[in-house]
Amino acid sequence: MTIVKNSVSRIVLAGVLSSVPLATAAYAADEGSAVTLEEIVVTAQKRSQNIQDVPIAISAVTANMLKERGINDVSKLSNMTPNVTLDAGTPFAGSSNVLSAYVRGIGQNDFAFNLDPGVGVYVDGVYYARTVGANMDLGDVERIEILKGPQGTLFGRNTIGGAISIVTREPGDEFFVTGEMITGSYNRLDAKASVDLPISDTIRSSFSFSTKSRDGFVERIPYVDEEFGSYVTDGNQFRMVDKMETSQTEGGEDTWSLRGKIVAEASDRLKITLSGDYNYENQEGLANTLLAVPNSDQLPFGPTANNFTTIYNTCISSTAAELAAAIPAPFDPGFTNLSLVCGERGVAASAINPLGRTNVTSPIASVNVDDDPYNNRLIYDERFITDDIDKSYASGPSFSWMQSWGGALTLDYDLTDKMALKSITSYRELHWQAGMDLDGAPIEILELSFEMNQWQFSQEFQLNGTAMDDKLDYVVGVYYFKEKGDLHDLVAFPAGLLQVDGNNLLETEAMAAFAHLNYRFNDQFSITLGGRYTDESKKFQGFQSDLNGFNYKIGGIPINALIGIPCDDAGPLPPTDMCDFAALVGFPDQDNVLRYHPPGEFTQDFTDFSPRIGVEYKPNEDMMLYASYSKGFKTGSWTTRYSNPVTVEQAAPGFKPEKADSYEIGLKSELADRTILLNMAGFYTKYKNIQLNQQEGVSPTLRNAGDAEIYGFEIESQFVLSAEFSVNANVGYTHAKYTRVEDGVNAGGHLPKTPEWKFNINPRYDHDLGDGKGFVLFSLDYTYTSTLFNDTENTPQLERGDVNMLNGFVSYRPESEAWEVAAGVNNILDERYLVTGSANLASGQVYGTYNRPTEWFLKLSFKM
Repeated sequence: MTIVKNSVSRIVLAGVLSSVPLATAAYAADEGSAVTLEEIVVTAQKRSQNIQDVPIAISAVTANMLKERGINDVSKLSNMTPNVTLDAGTPFAGSSNVLSAYVRGIGQNDFAFNLDPGVGVYVDGVYYARTVGANMDLGDVERIEILKGPQGTLFGRNTIGGAISIVTREPGDEFFVTGEMITGSYNRLDAKASVDLPISDTIRSSFSFSTKSRDGFVERIPYVDEEFGSYVTDGNQFRMVDKMETSQTEGGEDTWSLRGKIVAEASDRLKITLSGDYNYENQEGLANTLLAVPNSDQLPFGPTANNFTTIYNTCISSTAAELAAAIPAPFDPGFTNLSLVCGERGVAASAINPLGRTNVTSPIASVNVDDDPYNNRLIYDERFITDDIDKSYASGPSFSWMQSWGGALTLDYDLTDKMALKSITSYRELHWQAGMDLDGAPIEILELSFEMNQWQFSQEFQLNGTAMDDKLDYVVGVYYFKEKGDLHDLVAFPAGLLQVDGNNLLETEAMAAFAHLNYRFNDQFSITLGGRYTDESKKFQGFQSDLNGFNYKIGGIPINALIGIPCDDAGPLPPTDMCDFAALVGFPDQDNVLRYHPPGEFTQDFTDFSPRIGVEYKPNEDMMLYASYSKGFKTGSWTTRYSNPVTVEQAAPGFKPEKADSYEIGLKSELADRTILLNMAGFYTKYKNIQLNQQEGVSPTLRNAGDAEIYGFEIESQFVLSAEFSVNANVGYTHAKYTRVEDGVNAGGHLPKTPEWKFNINPRYDHDLGDGKGFVLFSLDYTYTSTLFNDTENTPQLERGDVNMLNGFVSYRPESEAWEVAAGVNNILDERYLVTGSANLASGQVYGTYNRPTEWFLKLSFKM
């Protein structure tokens, strides 16, 4: 079965889901009976229910469909569901393991620690708090459920757009082994295997591993200059993390993961599940393509410099006299010239630079116009835009290194025949480093590196059951979550003119209580009432600073021995040293005159009640109509990326929580003697205090960008045309535009990552060769996605145009189905589009990441 759009409540999800095997076809037929849709049955606490009967919009993807469509990570689910956009990577994240997830116009397109996702990701009921690592490998998965609309009542924190619930496979009762190997374009080599190992009559176990490897698709090439010849590499001297690496290509993959699960039936009433996983990545960074270099003209004279690229070009191309006459806007003539700015850059190891990084560099003033031809440097402009999106002149860092692991203990205890208690206890860690060269040039113009460390613990208790003569189904529970971590970044702008260095510490503690009730008046009418109360507190310390002291130098104040020494009161005007200037400009920490963020620990507290109300009507056993209202909530936080000093008053408020009020009506039906499945839903959402990245100066700054109105519909269908031929088709429409905006956002503009139209069709022909010769399966998967924008500002260069994506798959398996050989092509039409990108106009470039080109693959799988 491909995708079946259904409704499932957490009442159902709290138990064990079982379904009819979907190994070969999306229909069911007894011998001599008509072919019909396959009935998907979910079971929770000794209660079975067709998932067509419960009213929460969800698209379910089975393990078989993951295999057929070659889906090996979360982002590749995007084409299968309407009104959902899942991308591998976010702007300046540098890694394909970072997930950008949007459902019905709501999500998040960042990896920063201070910003929570808008679409929650869960594995076996455990919340994954960071977008880093959320685009995980999908080995040994039983099913994936994409729930649309706010899911706060049952899934809780930060599911204002929806939730992605990944359910791993339960161990079997008998010894069983499955395996798969894939080879393909760009030296692709994937492998995965799983084994079920029964330990006793009451204890079962399973273990699995998976690995993925393939080369990058963007080739780094030397830039050939008439003066310099082949100019291959920059110095890569602005670095922070110890894993810093470069590569000859970009976009390559190299990951592996392990997973284990032990299930013990301790008694007729108690089941204990212990699970754990380990994930490792050491691969190239995202493939980046330079798209534009705005305002990069040299500035030998005049006050028109408006970005760091212009200042860099001016420094290397101007004489000392010209530098003395150049006053970069918006600075007043009362400030000084560019001589200090173009001189030595950086500070030595000290209290300000405790890691001892080598970031002190020689002057670049007038190097192209002095008497020494050997110190000349390249101008940065559009010469570095290649004619091929799969070629780049970059030579700086390109890597992503990650380790994550965790474990969970789940207890299912039947208190009575109609009441059960469930406990989920989990601990997880994440450690990640990444680096990227975003300028597309063999010179240091915009290079970034990051290090993130994160720890989280969660505990959830659920009480599930039925009451009132089985008319009432209920789940009530409590939830606790604790998270601590840090994100350290170093962002170097042209030749180190600005070196933004920041280690930010964050801590979150959240508690919640929730209830979800469904009461059936009769076989036709039922109501749903639910709600969740959340109490959350956050702590933050920011250490953002500039290791070059650019603000001081542009003001005529040299970096000197006062660094690291507490300042006395401010001196006379005009300022004569760093202490005077720090007080004048407003640097918040007089004990650290390079620090942007005020010292001390900041705290915020949030409370929220998210209700859900629904009514359901079943005119007959094959049709259900429903209507619902739900409220969503996503917590607030602080902005961490600064390139100018901020006062305590500016930093303390942070940004406010997001709120969403969502209304939905839907129809679920099985028609024509259960040979057609037709599910439809319409939705309307008022979305307030949207948290988005906006480019402010050189920094992508998180803020509440405004409010929006979102409405649309989606239709998902399946047609069983014969015992061998079936077709799945879906279409979605979303109107998502701002109704109130802050500065920097276009009024009436489109929300990011949200196409207006999306259409998918998947014809599937599974032919029986007869006489025991086996089966041949043919499958095509076509998705049309209309135009969307990759950023808040709707930058034209970052627009993703209409996309027509076509994938094909053919396989053969013998009658025993003990093995299968398959071949396929992804992106048959070689459609190229921007997955992500950013317009950093203050730095002087627009860059983006394109999707992978056409790729073929061969696959061999077995089971025994």
